[in-house]
Amino acid sequence: MKVIEISSPGAPDVLVAAERPLPVPGAGEVLIRVAASGVNRPDVLQRKGAYPPPPGASDIPGLEVAGVIESGDAAAMAAAGIGIGDLVCALVAGGGYAQYCVAPVAQCLPVPAGLDAVAAASLPETFFTVWSNLFDRARLQAGESLLVQGGSSGIGVTAIQMAKAAGVTVIVTAGSDEKCAACLALGADFAINYRSADFAEEVRRITAGRGVDVILDMVAGDYVSREVQCLADDGRLVIIAVQGGLASSFDAGLVLRKRLTITGSTLRARSVAFKGAIAQALRARVWPWLEQGRIRPVLHGVFPAIETAIDGSPTGAARAHALMESNAHVGKIVLRWS
Repeated sequence: MKVIEISSPGAPDVLVAAERPLPVPGAGEVLIRVAASGVNRPDVLQRKGAYPPPPGASDIPGLEVAGVIESGDAAAMAAAGIGIGDLVCALVAGGGYAQYCVAPVAQCLPVPAGLDAVAAASLPETFFTVWSNLFDRARLQAGESLLVQGGSSGIGVTAIQMAKAAGVTVIVTAGSDEKCAACLALGADFAINYRSADFAEEVRRITAGRGVDVILDMVAGDYVSREVQCLADDGRLVIIAVQGGLASSFDAGLVLRKRLTITGSTLRARSVAFKGAIAQALRARVWPWLEQGRIRPVLHGVFPAIETAIDGSPTGAARAHALMESNAHVGKIVLRWS
């Protein structure tokens, strides 16, 4: 099969075309003929050598795919209500940038009615992450308020739509007026350009001094001190990335007085059982929203995974990574294999 592999840690052009043997599904797994692969920020970190795959995972990058089931564990598929020939999307721990990918049955979901494989490939990584962190860890409820840092990212556009569908007031930050407008068009109630305004002051103004109930943070660093300031009593801060740096300082007294919760998580190394429980929740709660059109995939760019012969030449994956690192995108970036 054709794959995109990381020739050595570095810039996007280290993503090169190669050939590998087809992977073989084991117990509780299926082999998917991949039509499209999602591109995510962890893929960029892995390419740079900063985010190695967990033990036992493929060294091929890629955490989400959509395609047709070719073979696999018949009993596990029957229990999950899927079968050979079905079009599914799946969350994987690696191996997604390839024409074939093995995925745990528990982490596969049917492609929602009305979506094609390219759109479906943009769903698993962000939908699993947002559900796990906002609705499980942060216990976000209807009637509450949410601040999303980076509302125009893949995570951001997913969080906006899922939270609004759940009856939540959504405030976002973004790095330009154009990105703020895109977030408002997706349903955000308020959008703050963090380059021209202090988000903490704006949140306090918007909420008449109360603050927000939940913050979804992909920045960390010096954002944490301001986030503590603009959380409401009993507020919850969920950190899922550290693009602004590892070191944070904040007023611990505010944490005590407001009874705040500061938490965080990573998903890639969690067990199949843990991710399978998220998949079940998504299928029950969120997939109907997708099929009803209440939320939708947001695709910024779709690239052919391999644009040239298998000779180490630049790939569509390299162009996709360059776009992601430019931060010019709104929503998701996908590689197409067909």
